[in-house]
Amino acid sequence: MYEIWKAHRQLILALISGGIVAVAWGFDAYGSKEIAVVLFIGAYFIGGYYKAKEGLEEFKEEKKLSVEVLMILAALGAGMIGYWMEGAILIFIFALSGALETYTMNKSEQEISKLMELQPEEATVIREGRESVIPLSEVMIGDHVRVRAGERIPADGVIIHGETTVDESAITGESIPIEKSINQNVLSGTVNSTSTITMKVTKNNEETLFNKIIEMVQSAKEEKSPSQQTIERFEGPYVKTVLVVVAMLMIIPQYLLGWSFEESFYRAMVLLVVASPCALVASVMPATLAAISNGARQGILFKGGVHLEQLGTVQAVGFDKTGTITSGTPIVTSVVFGQVEDIATFLATVAAIEKHSQHPLANAITSYCEEQASVKRIDVEKVHTHSGWGMSAKVKEQDWKVGKRGFFPEEIVQAFEYDKELDMLAKGKTVVYVGNEAEVLAVFFLEDTIRKVAHEAMAELKRLGVQIWMLTGDNEYTAQSISKTINIDGYVANCLPEGKAREVKKLREEFGQVAMVGDGINDAPALATSTVGIAMGAGTDAAIETADVVLIKNNLAKIPKAISLSKKMNRIIKQNIIFSIIVIIFLIVGNFMQQVSLPLGVIGHEGSTILVILNGLRLLRG
Repeated sequence: MYEIWKAHRQLILALISGGIVAVAWGFDAYGSKEIAVVLFIGAYFIGGYYKAKEGLEEFKEEKKLSVEVLMILAALGAGMIGYWMEGAILIFIFALSGALETYTMNKSEQEISKLMELQPEEATVIREGRESVIPLSEVMIGDHVRVRAGERIPADGVIIHGETTVDESAITGESIPIEKSINQNVLSGTVNSTSTITMKVTKNNEETLFNKIIEMVQSAKEEKSPSQQTIERFEGPYVKTVLVVVAMLMIIPQYLLGWSFEESFYRAMVLLVVASPCALVASVMPATLAAISNGARQGILFKGGVHLEQLGTVQAVGFDKTGTITSGTPIVTSVVFGQVEDIATFLATVAAIEKHSQHPLANAITSYCEEQASVKRIDVEKVHTHSGWGMSAKVKEQDWKVGKRGFFPEEIVQAFEYDKELDMLAKGKTVVYVGNEAEVLAVFFLEDTIRKVAHEAMAELKRLGVQIWMLTGDNEYTAQSISKTINIDGYVANCLPEGKAREVKKLREEFGQVAMVGDGINDAPALATSTVGIAMGAGTDAAIETADVVLIKNNLAKIPKAISLSKKMNRIIKQNIIFSIIVIIFLIVGNFMQQVSLPLGVIGHEGSTILVILNGLRLLRG
C-alpha cells in the first residue's frame, strides 16, 4: 500500500481533492454553504499542496515567477470574491494535469528501473578450478564465469565453452533469441536461454553496455530540448507581464469602461486563469520524455532531448561502411604473393602482427593466415597502429607494414603490380598490402558482406526524404560497388578519419542538418562534427561516447525509425504549442468581451493543459 502511495501520491491527492469538491458542491446545492466553503478550502490545501510547494521553492531558489504561482493566486482571488467552488475546481484540474506530467516522468524512470532489475547481483566465478558465487562488484576482467540455462548473464564477455541461445530483447529490442557459440560476445543483462556456458569477462561492471544504457537514459531525462529551453526562458517574463496586466485590469476598466470594482476584479481573476501558460509549458516536456522512453524500449538511446529534436530535421545521413552498412566481418577472397620464399612463415608473421589490431580487416587476415599455415610462434616488436592507414611492426630487426596502398612508397607498389590480375581482383573489394621498407611482399583481397537490413533501411530513409552518403576508407572500386548495390545518393572513398570529418562539414554546408552513423574509433571525429552522431551499439567505446544517439543493436532499420519518432515528436510539439496559444488568445479575448465566466475559463484553460499532455503521451505507444 505504501509503495502505491509513494509512486502515485500526487495523483491520489488530486483525486481526493476532486472528490472533496464533488461533496462540497452537494452541500452548496442544498444550502449548507458554510460546510461547503470549509470543504472547498480543504480541497485547496489537499490538491494545491504539491504545486504550491513547487512554485514557492522555484521562486525562493531562482527568484522566478512560474505558472504555479499564477494558479495559486488565481484560486485565492476566486475565493476572495466568493467563487470558492471555481477556485477549488481550478486547483483540482491543475493538480490533475501536474499528476499527468509526473506520470510521464515516472514512465521514463520505469524504463531505467526495468533495466536495473535485469542485472544480477552475483556471479558464479571459476578461479583455480573451483566455482564460487561472489558479488558482481568483485568480478574482474579476465575472470571465467559460468552461466546456467535460465540465468541472466552478469557481465559483458565472450563465450569460451559451450553454445546456447541468448534472449537479448530487454537490451536490444530483438524479440527472437540469438544462437551463440565459442568466441561470440554476450551482453550483461541478457538471458542465457538453453544451455550452460562459460564466458570470459571482457569489461568491468561500470564499463558494460548495460551500465552505459542506464547512464544515457538518466542523462537524457535531465537534458532539455531547445523547444523546452525557449519556453522556460519565455515563462518568467510572461508571468510578470500577466500579473501587471491583471493589476491594471482591476483598476483601469472602472474609469474607461464604467465597470464596477466587483466586475473588474472578477475579470482580473478570470484573466489570471486563462492567460496562464500552463498548456504551453506542458507542450514539450511530456512529449519529449515519452519519445525518449519509446526509443529506449526499441533499443534507440537518445542522450538528450536536444538530439532527439534535431534528428527529425536532418536532410542527409552519412554512413561509415565497415561494421555499419556491411556486417564488419570481411573474409579474404584471394592473395597475390611477391618474392616470398616461405609462405607458411610469411603468413604466420602477418598473423602475429594483425593479432594486435581489433579492426575487422585485421581479424579476417589473422583468421585466414592461421587457417592456411600451421601456427608458428613469431616474435614481433614495436607494433604500432596508424589510424586509417594500417599496422607497423619490427620482425627480426626488419620493419614490416600491413595496410592500404598509400601506407607504402608508391615506387615499390608500382614495382609489385606487374600484371592486370590485381586490377581485376580489386574491383569491389578491399585491398591490404603487406611488405617491408624495400618491397611489397603480398596483397590480400577482402570482401565484406552487406547487412541484409541495409537495403530496407536505405529505402525507408529515401521515403523520408533523406539524402544518403557513404564515407569510407576503402578504395574507389569497393565504394562504387556498394553504393550501387544499396542505391545511395553518393559516396566518398579513401577517407581517413580527418577526411570523414571534413566531408561531414561539406555535407552540412550543402544540406544544413546532417547525421553521421559509425562504429569505429576512426568515426569519432565525424560523429562529433555532425549535427547528430549515431553510433552502433556494438562499436567502439570512443564512437559510443562521442555519439548523440546509440543503437543498442547494430540494426540499420532503427535509424529511419529514430528519425520518424523525432519527426512525430516535433509534429506533436508544434500541435501542442499552436493549440495552446489559440486557446489562450480565444479565452483572453472572450474575457475582455465579458463572455467567459470563471468556471468556463478554468475548464478551457486546464482542459487544454490536460489535452496537450495526453497528446504528448501518444508517443509512448509503438
